[in-house]
Amino acid sequence: MRKIILLGTHTIMLAIGFALGVYFLPILTAPSAPDKATLEASLEGTMFSGEFTRKLKGSDFLHWGQGMVSITPSQVVHIGDLAPGPDYMLYLVPEFVEDEASFEVVKDSSLNIGSIKTFDGFIVDLPTNVDLAAYTTVLVWCEAFGEFITAARFR
Repeated sequence: MRKIILLGTHTIMLAIGFALGVYFLPILTAPSAPDKATLEASLEGTMFSGEFTRKLKGSDFLHWGQGMVSITPSQVVHIGDLAPGPDYMLYLVPEFVEDEASFEVVKDSSLNIGSIKTFDGFIVDLPTNVDLAAYTTVLVWCEAFGEFITAARFR
């Protein structure tokens, strides 16, 4: 009986350690976020803007974003916060979506524009010749777990 209890408690602690590692590893390995001056300077020439909010259907206490997101002719700039996580990708989406199921429907017609490595604001370069008229929404998606993080309608 003692061996079963020890095996059970050690298994539980291993699972807790793994879960904490999945949560904290992206925070510990993230590069420094752009400073406020860099983010604000990148806003020059803003064509569109929107807002990430925690109040979306697909957001929860582990998967959320908040703050302003702006689109310039060459970059997407976010001033705000994202819940930390692994393998975040930034997409341009042809219609507004606010959860995993809705995004899965339009993912093939969406454009993956790059990875997000920082959680306190980010700057992601737009591909050359991207047709912004084909998209209405910018969306943060966790590729590793297929999780919706946040989205903002920009037009």
